[in-house]
Amino acid sequence: MRSISRRAAAIFTATVLAASASAQAPATPASLPPATLPPATAAGTPAAGTPAVAVSTKPEPRPAGIAAKVNGQEIPEVAVYRALRQFPMEERDIARKEILNHLVENYIIDQYLNALKMTAEPAEVDKLIDELKGELKKGNVDYSKQLEQMMLTEAEFRVEVAAQMKWDKFLKQQGTDAELKKLFDASPDVFDGSMVRARHILMTPGSDAAKVEEAKKTLAAIKQTVEAEAKKTADATTGDLKAKEDARVKRTDELFSAYAQKYSTCPSKKNGGDLNYFPRVGAMVEPFAKAAFALQPYGMSDVVETEFGLHLIMCTAKKAGTPRKFEEVKEDVRGVYAVRLREAVVSQMKPRAKIEVTPVSATVPASATTPAGTPMK
Repeated sequence: MRSISRRAAAIFTATVLAASASAQAPATPASLPPATLPPATAAGTPAAGTPAVAVSTKPEPRPAGIAAKVNGQEIPEVAVYRALRQFPMEERDIARKEILNHLVENYIIDQYLNALKMTAEPAEVDKLIDELKGELKKGNVDYSKQLEQMMLTEAEFRVEVAAQMKWDKFLKQQGTDAELKKLFDASPDVFDGSMVRARHILMTPGSDAAKVEEAKKTLAAIKQTVEAEAKKTADATTGDLKAKEDARVKRTDELFSAYAQKYSTCPSKKNGGDLNYFPRVGAMVEPFAKAAFALQPYGMSDVVETEFGLHLIMCTAKKAGTPRKFEEVKEDVRGVYAVRLREAVVSQMKPRAKIEVTPVSATVPASATTPAGTPMK
């Protein structure tokens, strides 16, 4: 069980890192746990397992403006920039979309929990923050200066702490031992440490139907071309079946990598779309992870659609896991349950939410003082 100070420290860093392409909440559980979702308007739960991040020691001016509204509740631009400033300039356009999407979902969740009358008492918030201050003091870290460096006011941090407390209560209510065991029994590959390595090509055509259809055709054509050219190479290779298969694999990898460098909009394009190894849950959004784990090495998926765009995925390697007992991985199961519960709430409440995103001026440069995506005045 985490100590209360560790919970506070996790919240402290979670406010900085809103989201990333490789760490999105996985998919909805087979059935949404009890507490049927009421038709309430659906805001800020930090993602489970958010890693600590390095923050500049020199305070920066707080960006002004509103990045978006969720059912009338404003998401300030500074909330986006806390996470955005970690990314290299060339990755900020994609990162901004992911960060803002995650923040929108945080607001939807918190509004949903408020509708359920989930509360965090001021005394509870005070206790947790006092614990954090004590931990920071032991390390000779000034709490106020840390908030300043993270562009957080005391009031903003209290809101984050309260949001996490409400989510923790909801998770405890829904994630009973029986529910956790059910999830464990239904998903052995999630908890045995199985890993997949993959390359992918990401295309981001937006919402225009014609552009989406064109992107799908492009990805399908890439798959067809890679398979056909690799087969030609294998057929032309002399030797036994292994030699032919080795030739097919080599040509498949070369071609897919080249196409990723040419067509993909993901930062991984510089490495031929390589995403390295990732587990079944917790690293990739569910449609992507499901498709990747279903592939054999050097097999390619059909076009996979996620909230980030359209993907063509190729598995390049697999690592088998080791069967585990429930009690050995119970906390891991709880973590997976948490991200699936989060996605279940979002999938039901997001379509009902009124989301207004402030247009972004393409002429505003990304810099330390003017973050990429500053709203237009």
